[in-house]
Amino acid sequence: MDSYDTLNEVLVNLFRDIMDIEQKAIITEEFQDITSNDMHVIEAVGIGEPKNMSSIARTLSVTVGTLTIAMNSLVKKGYVFRERGKEDRRVVYISLSERGKAAYEHHAKFHRAMIDSVSKELSPKELKMLVETLTKLNKWFRHWQDN
Repeated sequence: MDSYDTLNEVLVNLFRDIMDIEQKAIITEEFQDITSNDMHVIEAVGIGEPKNMSSIARTLSVTVGTLTIAMNSLVKKGYVFRERGKEDRRVVYISLSERGKAAYEHHAKFHRAMIDSVSKELSPKELKMLVETLTKLNKWFRHWQDN
């Protein structure tokens, strides 16, 4: 197999495996009422200051309309709060409830374990090269997505 075929196979399998493993790891009995996509919305909301819908949609590369559908579900399930802006009532701010913060921390724990596991297998030089390579790959995907 040449390098093109090998790289193609590795990337396709890696993306699929990450999604499958993440789904199994983060959707536990405690969080069985949400999807992996919901968990990424929760991650985009974050545990800091409330965010407006536009900034969350931009982070997720989705439309505000698409995000609204996900938010309606997360509000109903008790993971997020929705508030109108005090100065501009048209602006909607989203923040995590205690349940949402617990889901956020659960998801972050999975990511920490994944990164720690990969990092401990690599030398500092290999880790630096991996980060540089994945950064370039990410840049390509972001550029492709914007076109």
